[in-house]
Amino acid sequence: MDYQTIAAELLEAEATQTPVDALTDANPELSVEEAYRIQLAGVAMKLQQGCKVVGKKIGLTSKGMQQLLGVNEPDYGHLFDRMLLLEGEPCRRDELIWPRIEGEFAFILKERLKGPGVNIADVYRATTGIMPAFEIVDSRIRDWKIKLPDTVADNASSARFVLGSRLVPINELDLRHTGMVLEKNGEMVNNGAGAAVWGHPAAAVAWLANKLAAFDIALEPGEIILSGALTAAVDAEAGDVFTVSFHTLGSLNLKFV
Repeated sequence: MDYQTIAAELLEAEATQTPVDALTDANPELSVEEAYRIQLAGVAMKLQQGCKVVGKKIGLTSKGMQQLLGVNEPDYGHLFDRMLLLEGEPCRRDELIWPRIEGEFAFILKERLKGPGVNIADVYRATTGIMPAFEIVDSRIRDWKIKLPDTVADNASSARFVLGSRLVPINELDLRHTGMVLEKNGEMVNNGAGAAVWGHPAAAVAWLANKLAAFDIALEPGEIILSGALTAAVDAEAGDVFTVSFHTLGSLNLKFV
């Protein structure tokens, strides 16, 4: 399988907002392992374009997202500096294909984490604090008709993310019971608690560190780790305004233009 060619096609789809057919249509035997190789080929191309990896994201950790996409295990992708929107900065709808928005916890690391054998206690020790975050996901696969290998190859459907302005020390939070409310244009559309994220958001980060060990990749100090959506993602169109509010973490707003 030509990982480079497939990765280049996905990057072209992202750049032109022109989706491609599901990779698993042409390659029904595409494995998750091969899909991660495609993702890493795309990461290498992004680095050559001058992008910088600033963190990782974990996807498909909540039952809502797993049911929405018909999968039963998480995935992960890379976060690049060019994906980060500053708080108060609008998100350009015309730069995306079919964006969906999620409220998440952002773990800010102060120590290196590398599997195997990483556990929740290790994640707490390595985390300087938690920030509220939006993740905007977008699929370069036509109509979000994806299987797990499709989204994995497509950098876990990553597109944009926004961090709040408040950093709370992780030991001051009960992440399993931290509640979240997501509003769209002033109306509540979703709510949930941290336990929806793989049982515990820190458990999702531990899963990521252990999963990356197979590729000899570590989570590095200073990286931003989005631990996964608390609820199913919500469609976003130009003119929509979203607010996510977390107990003890504060609120964050985002407008699509």
